[in-house]
Order: sequence, then C-alpha cells, then structure tokens
Amino acid sequence: MTKNGQALSVLIVSTLAFTVCFMVWMMFGVIGIPIKKALGLNATEFGLLTAMPVLTGSLIRVPLGIWTDKYGGRLVMALLMALTVPAIWLMSYATEYWHFLVIGLFVGLAGGSFSVGTPYVARWFPKSQQGFAMGIYGAGNSGAAVNKFVAPALVVAFGWAMVPQVYAAIMLGSVVLFWFFSYSDPAHLVPSHTKFSDQLKSLKDPRVLKYCQYYSIVFGGYVALSLWMVQYYVGEFGLDIRSAALLAACFSLPGGVLRAAGGWMSDKWGAHSVTWWVLWVSWICLFLLSYPQTDFTIATTTGPKTFHLGLNVYAFTGLMFILGIAFAFGKASVFKYISDDYTDNIGAISGMVGLAGGLGGFVLPILFGVLMDLTGIRSSAFMLMYGVVWVSLIWMYWTEVRQREVMGKNTGLLSLKS
Repeated sequence: MTKNGQALSVLIVSTLAFTVCFMVWMMFGVIGIPIKKALGLNATEFGLLTAMPVLTGSLIRVPLGIWTDKYGGRLVMALLMALTVPAIWLMSYATEYWHFLVIGLFVGLAGGSFSVGTPYVARWFPKSQQGFAMGIYGAGNSGAAVNKFVAPALVVAFGWAMVPQVYAAIMLGSVVLFWFFSYSDPAHLVPSHTKFSDQLKSLKDPRVLKYCQYYSIVFGGYVALSLWMVQYYVGEFGLDIRSAALLAACFSLPGGVLRAAGGWMSDKWGAHSVTWWVLWVSWICLFLLSYPQTDFTIATTTGPKTFHLGLNVYAFTGLMFILGIAFAFGKASVFKYISDDYTDNIGAISGMVGLAGGLGGFVLPILFGVLMDLTGIRSSAFMLMYGVVWVSLIWMYWTEVRQREVMGKNTGLLSLKS
C-alpha cells in the first residue's frame, strides 16, 4: 500500500477506535440515571459517579502522549483499548456505589486514547493538512452522541446492566479491527535517546498554560455537559430517558462531528481567529442558558400581574446545538495551535493540554452537582461555565489580541497620537 493509502487507513480506523473509546467513556451519562435512582444518590454523588472515568482518562494523557512519541501510536492504542475490556464487562456486576466508582476509574482509561491518536494521526500528514486530519480524528468525540442513541435503547429493553456488556464486545471488536488496518512508521518516533524530562521541558512554556485554559472549556465543558444533559432534560423538562437522550445528542453530535470542519477552518484562517470567535459565541450562548426559570410579579394599576420568563425545551435545545458547534470548532483550533507551535513535541504537549481538558470534564460535573444541591437552580451549571469562558476571553485578549496590528502598538491611530 502507498504512503497516502496507509495514512488514510490509519485515519479511518483511528477515528473509529476513538469513537468507540469516547462512547464507553461517556457511558455513565445514560446508565448513571437508573443507577442514581436505584442507589438514591444526590446531585453531587451523581456528578462524582459520572466524573470518575474522566479522572483516569485525563491523568493518563500525558504519559500516553509521551509513550506514543517513543513507541508509536499503533502499539499504545491497541494495548490501551484491550486493557479496558475486562473493566467494562465487570461494570455490569457492580451493586454498591463504591463498586461503580472504582470500576469507573479503570473504564476511564479509554478516555486517554485522544492523546495517543492525535500525534499518531498528525504525523501521517503534511503540516498544511494536520489541522484537518486531527479534526477528523477528533470527530470521534461524537461517540458521546452514539452513546445517547445506543445506551437508552438497551436500558429500556434489557436494563442498564446490558449496556457495559454490549460495550465490552464492541471495544474488543474495535481492537481487532484497529490492529489489522493500522500501520507503523519508524520515522514518526522520537529518537530513543530522548528522555522524558527533555520532552516535558516545553511544558513550562506559558503558552501551554493558556492552551490548557482554552481546552478546559471547549473540551472539558463538552465532556461535562455530555454527561450532565440527559438528567438535566429529565429533571428540568420532565422528559423520559429516551427523549432526553435524543435532545441531548443535539449538543453532543455536532460537538463531535464538526470538529473536522474546525480543523479545516483553523488551517485556512488560523487557530487564533477561530478560537477568538468560538469563545465569544460560547459566551453568548452560556449567558442565555444561565437564566433560570423565573416567575415575577409586577404591581400594575389594575392589580398585581405575574409573568414567567425562561427557556422552553426548544429554545434551550437550539442554544445547546449552537454551543456544541462552537465547542467542536474550538477543540480543533486549540490543537492547531499545538501543531503549529510544537511540531517536534506534539505528543507530550497534546497530552498536557488534553489532561487539562479532561480535568475540566472531571471537575465540572462534580461542581454542577454541588451547585445544584446548594442552590437548587439547575442552570447554575451554565453560570459556572459562563465564568470560565470569561477567564479565557480576558486571557486571550491580553496575550494575543492586544499584540495584533488591529489592537496593538503598531496601529495607525496610536502612531498618530504619539
């Protein structure tokens, strides 16, 4: 097979493998609802339950990125996927809350696959196409939407315990398929004399911290909301689990599939321009989503009148759809920054940025639950994310926007004044 043919095959099977891994990683977003009811969990406990797989999937990203540079993505991805199969199967036999938490940690290894596939896929393509290639691979995030189609049907038909059994079989089949249709290229490996410490030195670069902040909202927020939205629809709008999952997929599906479009846009217009507009669109959507269902009474000349203000299910879903598109573009644009700035160290840097995004996906669902228990306001989850986007916008303005010709010291207006 030609080099181009191998690159295409690697891209296709890697994207399929990542889709399955992400589907498994988001499993608690659906099966957590009947588990919550059976165990009598509060919102904080439910948030912790859904977040446990995200924790290990995040913490392992940096070593996985480094091992991918050193040993190759084909071997690391296959071993990682194979290791998750027993844990996924065991999930169906869990009965106590701590069982789910512990097994969830091992299932969460699947989430680390992003830091393997990103450098593995990127190195098969020229720099001018890397944003698009990584965007296609990142479209495997749509596994979160696939989970929302598959898991509710299994839960209704057979009970929640059938979901991990079916997912274990799918993961096993994916390992076999990946191994037979992926390839290795020794030229893609970091030289064996390179030490882990050498690869990690660039993590001290302040730009990496900034990219971590961006990714904590566009990816961490995506993961957190993918886990949170099904039960949000059930509680806020009184929907059944299948209808809730279908509407929640209106956020998860574009948030995954359109990542490839974000990669193409980042190749064409640059990572900075795409990320800047992504953050502004997210800011507007989250501002509107933050407003809670409100009844207020006004004293009029004819007596008191009561009005209701709040999003209905259609307006809410529309805003979530737009937010999902913005997050999809943002996930791709952040990694375009990395491929542009760290060509020789994509694995380690993408692992660190992926870690930050994953930790965002771990912390946010827990904080959603805490805020829900403290305030009783479901939309407090969006209030929290609105604040995180503000931080990203301010940081980007001071470190990037003000340095540009349009805003910075070299503008004609400022030159005239001086």
